[in-house]
Parts: sequence; structure tokens; C-alpha cells
Amino acid sequence: MKKLPSFNLQEMLIVLAIIGILLLIALPNLMPLIAKAKSVEAQTQLKAIYNAQTTHRYMYSKFTNDINSLDYEAPRTVLNNGTANYNYEIMSSDNISFKARAIAVTDFDGDGTLNVWEIDETGILKQTVKD
Repeated sequence: MKKLPSFNLQEMLIVLAIIGILLLIALPNLMPLIAKAKSVEAQTQLKAIYNAQTTHRYMYSKFTNDINSLDYEAPRTVLNNGTANYNYEIMSSDNISFKARAIAVTDFDGDGTLNVWEIDETGILKQTVKD
């Protein structure tokens, strides 16, 4: 019988420990990128709310406060077994203006601050609270 070259248990554990240490070093540098990537969801959904509000205004000559009256369905959040990281709401509206807000349901970088984005009738996105 010929012996096959292989690694023993101690060698494998040392390699796994080194990989774990490298991940702990790299993870804090990646947190801003993770938060930025997750904020794209809020921007996309707020643009969809803006488009739905604009369509509603063309049809009824006013913006609406009721998000259910728009042709928009908010995705389920991670708190409700979904994939979305934000809750969406229309804060105010009248005949000529509206303001919608996206509030994060999770703290992306663990500092206790939740990310908040807003959009108005001009379609300009603003990050009011940075996570």
C-alpha cells in the first residue's frame, strides 16, 4: 500500500486560526462598504415611491398620505422573515408636495444609530441620519 500525502489535524486548525485572525482584521474596514451597499435598497425603494406618487398626482391632482393607495408594495423586512432592511412611510403630503422616509430596521455597523433616507416631490434623495 502506498501512503498518500495529507494534512494532520493540527495543521488544519492552525490554518483556520490564521484565516479567522485575518477576517477579524479586515472586517472593520469592510463595514462602511456593507452599509453603503444596503443603503442602495432604500434609494431604490424611495425612487419607486416617488414614481408612484408622481403617477398618483397626475391621476388625482394631489399627492397621497396613504402608501396603500399607491401602486407600491413595500418588501417584507428581515424582522418579518423578509429580505428588506428598511421600513417605508409617507411622512406628509398635500396638493403640491410630499415627503417619504426609509428607516433602517437593523444597525449595520453596531453603533446604535439607524440609517434614515428621505425623498420629496423633486425626487432628490437625502440621507438624514448616517449609520
